[in-house]
Amino acid sequence: MNFKTIEVKDKKLILLDQTVLPGKTVYNSYEDFRDVITAIKRLEVRGAPAIGIAAAYALALAVEIRADYDLNGLKKIMVDVAREIKDARPTAVNLAWAIDRCLAKSYQYEGESVDEYRTIFWNEADAIHAEDIEMCDAMGRFGAELIPDGSTVLTHCNAGALATGGIGTALAVFYKAAEMGKNIKVFADETRPLLQGARLTCWELMQAGIDVTLLTDNMAGYAMAQGKIDAVITGADRITQNGDVANKIGTYAVAVLAEKHNIPFYVAAPESTFDKELETGDDIIIEEREPDEVTNGFGIPTAPAGVKVFSPAFDITPHNLVTAYITDSGIRPGGRTK
Repeated sequence: MNFKTIEVKDKKLILLDQTVLPGKTVYNSYEDFRDVITAIKRLEVRGAPAIGIAAAYALALAVEIRADYDLNGLKKIMVDVAREIKDARPTAVNLAWAIDRCLAKSYQYEGESVDEYRTIFWNEADAIHAEDIEMCDAMGRFGAELIPDGSTVLTHCNAGALATGGIGTALAVFYKAAEMGKNIKVFADETRPLLQGARLTCWELMQAGIDVTLLTDNMAGYAMAQGKIDAVITGADRITQNGDVANKIGTYAVAVLAEKHNIPFYVAAPESTFDKELETGDDIIIEEREPDEVTNGFGIPTAPAGVKVFSPAFDITPHNLVTAYITDSGIRPGGRTK
């Protein structure tokens, strides 16, 4: 990859601003955790793994700027900071998972040094980042074995290097398949309303030299009916214990279409995306976005002023529509039997 989604230099968090891609390549530098929260909310950084990494670094930034606190005061304030970061985007489980992991590590500290306490957060954020790179590589290897040479695969939204600390989840499969010498073609859904498929997935795959064709979201069914798609691979923002999947809005429709046309539907996600607390998709809080993202996309009015808008950012794909889960520890069977 000739770009980095997340980087740290001199205790500053540097994020590739995904709101201006593909027209511009802009990197923003942050020293204040509150600015990172804003960046997460406005989708400057997005994708469940990448959000988790950014959240972990936001905690590290928070503990760094609280120079006027003693150790006990710092420990107390970090609990409040953690809660504030968690509220940035409630659906993606990696955000809360990363925050809880960093806090749990800090609770183990029994020393009296403020500097040592601060270092715990930086080290844990670095570890989460490094582990994600390895997990992406593993998912790519496992998933590439599922895709025959010559296949055309549909993907929805962006689950690549832009959404992770490594080479991606769903898109990692394409990168690894290409490394294996397989001739893989990709169809990318546009992904309304913010066009992550068009703006991000197509840009990313073209950077890597992967053959990609753009579709609007409502073309997927026709492409399947025409025999143009051999498999579907998406990412996931949260997977419950029974295997229900929360992912970008529109994923459910693609899964239904895939089952109708007897096309395998795969979900690529690290083990950290599996929620150990929630049993089914009914328990997942679905984030709703601002109406302007639909009525004035990218600043251009596309609907009558004042019209009511329903704009969930995610939907739930039931486990019985999933053929298999591609994880960093291997392939898990899904609930779909045909």
